[in-house]
Parts: sequence; C-alpha cells; structure tokens
Amino acid sequence: MIALIIILAIVVVLALVTVAVYNGLIRKRNQVENSWAQIDVQLKRRLDLIPNLVTTVKGASDYEKTTLEAVIQARNSAVAAPSTPGAQAAADSQITGALRQFFALSEAYPDLKANAGYINLQEELSDTEGRVAYARQFYNDAVTAYNNKLDTFPSVFFARILKFGRREYFEADAAARQAPTVTF
Repeated sequence: MIALIIILAIVVVLALVTVAVYNGLIRKRNQVENSWAQIDVQLKRRLDLIPNLVTTVKGASDYEKTTLEAVIQARNSAVAAPSTPGAQAAADSQITGALRQFFALSEAYPDLKANAGYINLQEELSDTEGRVAYARQFYNDAVTAYNNKLDTFPSVFFARILKFGRREYFEADAAARQAPTVTF
C-alpha cells in the first residue's frame, strides 16, 4: 500500500512539473509572438509615413531624384517582404539606410528644412524610429527568454518532445550600422 502511494505521488509530481513546464513554454512563446506583433505595428506605421514624406518633398521642389527613388524602392521592398524576423530585418535595414541618406541630403536644402510639412513628417519618422528600436529590443529580449527556456533543464526535454523551436532575433545587418555617405 505504501509503494502504491509513493508511485502515485511520483506520478502526480511529474504531472505537475509537466504542466508547469508546458505552461511556461507557452507563456514565453506567446510573449515572443506579442512582441513580434509590436514590431510589425511600428514598421507598418513607418511605411505609412514614407509616401507622405516623398509627396511633401516632391511638392516642395526638385530634389535629388535618385535619393527619393531609393526611399520609394526601399519602402516597396519592405511592403513585399515576408513577415519573418530575417526578412523584415533586411527590409528595415534598407529603409533605414535610404532614410538616413535622404535626411542627410536634405541638409543641403534650407528651403526644404523650413517646410512645416517636411519638419512634421521628419519628427514623426524620428519618433517612429525610436518606437521601432524599442519594439526590436523588447522582441529580442522575449526571444532570449524563450530560447533560454528551451535550453534549460527540465524544459529542454519537453521542448524537444513537444516540438518547440528556437526563434531568430531581429538584427540589423552591417550596412544599417554605417553612417550614410553624402556627396554634393
């Protein structure tokens, strides 16, 4: 009778551990998905601002056409990119580089810098860039916590059995980390 109680207690403890570990994995996975949705919202917000910026600049005067086309091309690439961290990071890097080039170039045109619509859009984009950076950090922190949970004992066993996979980070490529080069 005592052996049966011990076996039953072990089974109950194992069941409780299994439920706790599984629920922990689910919570971490949901946090990663939520944080990815936040990045997606901010990236879409930025993509929605770019056409207004281009229209404002085109309406103000004839500026560097190639720079405007680079911004438009980067936006179109981002819209078409799959919603995966790697693809979105590549598109994000392309847009960031094009916008940096654009804003650096705009320094050469005082009348553009004096345009109220342009200034408002530049502030909106700058604010959005900060939100993207925060959302990216939040996502990467959630991915770290999730991946750590997958690799630690006893979760590692359950994660493999239940087919929980690692998530990739949202990382900018090397080109996005460089300052733009502007020639006049």
